[in-house]
Amino acid sequence: MEVIKEKDGEINAFLDVYEDALVQAKEATQRYKEEGGDAPALLGVPVALKNNILVKGKKATGGSKILENYTATYDATIVQKLRAAGAIFVGATNLDEFAMGSSTENSFFGPARHPQNPSFVAGGSSGGSAVAVAAGLCDVALGSDTGGSIRQPASFCGIIGLKPTYGRVSRYGLVAYASSLDQIGTFGRTVDDAAMLLQVISGHDASDSTSAEQPVPDFSGSLTRELSNAVIGVPRQFFGDGLEQEIRKKITGVVESLKSKGFTIRDIDLPLTDYAIATYYIVATAEASSNLSRYDGVRYGFRAENAEDLDDMYSRTRSQGFNEEVKRRIMLGTYVLSSGYYDAYYKKGMQVRRLIKQEYDRAFAEVDVLITPTTPSTAFKQGKKLDDPLQMYLSDIYTVTANLAGICAMSVPAGNSASGMPIGLQLIAGAFQEEMLLKMGKVVEKLRREA
Repeated sequence: MEVIKEKDGEINAFLDVYEDALVQAKEATQRYKEEGGDAPALLGVPVALKNNILVKGKKATGGSKILENYTATYDATIVQKLRAAGAIFVGATNLDEFAMGSSTENSFFGPARHPQNPSFVAGGSSGGSAVAVAAGLCDVALGSDTGGSIRQPASFCGIIGLKPTYGRVSRYGLVAYASSLDQIGTFGRTVDDAAMLLQVISGHDASDSTSAEQPVPDFSGSLTRELSNAVIGVPRQFFGDGLEQEIRKKITGVVESLKSKGFTIRDIDLPLTDYAIATYYIVATAEASSNLSRYDGVRYGFRAENAEDLDDMYSRTRSQGFNEEVKRRIMLGTYVLSSGYYDAYYKKGMQVRRLIKQEYDRAFAEVDVLITPTTPSTAFKQGKKLDDPLQMYLSDIYTVTANLAGICAMSVPAGNSASGMPIGLQLIAGAFQEEMLLKMGKVVEKLRREA
């Protein structure tokens, strides 16, 4: 805890440091002694949680002024599972307000900063969790991924970031952004870390109607069996204009190394990738406009003062409580759902989303896993893209399709740029194929150690 307090002032990874962490550790140890048997999987492991995951009795701000003083009244399902596994919660991490952003610069509480160079962004929206792990302030961390919000900051910070298949992990107790896209996932310094954490948090939850009734494999155990052959797809659309040359060279170098190891490499065509960003921002903003309507100043959270009537109170509360990016997305979502535009935008977006899912299903009939860049660039300077929302949105151009298709994906470090900034490689696998994803991640991890 002292290390967090010492280092966090510069990087702003945490919004809340839990002073009862030592008490938690003693309680977890006592439970283990009383119950006997094998030690729980995460006994004594320090875990950080993105501050849109509810922990009873702790603040759950969502990075927003409107929830600045909100205290959670119950535990998220994954929090219950982590606690039962002996995890120690060290604090709540910084995020873009309501998970809307790609740099954590949209946090009401100030930006999280890159652990190597604080003048650069950490990525987002789960930037605080990525920074906490990369800076050694905790062993592992949880984030949420709606369009790349785990994988993108993991890439920027040089760590592992895994987004499971939609439905693999319960969303009960996650502050909603876009309910059909949001998925809780894991950060770690190694693939084994990510697998261990995923093992604990996975599984069906009756409290979440979108939770899948799928068996949970032994993710950690599967990593002891080395992957020696697989068919790897390389989608050409992910290597076009806009990708930095250093990243292109690094990813293609990994692909060549895999080929030399005996893996089959296959060129894959995913033409609907060109429509991914437009489709994502139609679907996500529509769902956001609906989900965020609950923040009205009546039931909980911030309420504006001196309102003349109910309508004025709604208007003042939302105008003062939400930042510009959140208001922008609410307005976009309201527009695409409005009478006269629903068919032209939202309905069309959902149709394209279905086609993207079908395109990936066809691809995974031919290959076991896809390899792509995670991001088109390495981490950029603070403030560089704040005034250009489109450029900021394009930071997620390689990650949003996995959310639209509901499949699993992971960012693995692939090396560093000439300036020393981390480069991430993205692995994408089919629905509920996290075992394949993790095994291939282990292979890439080993290649980097051998380089």
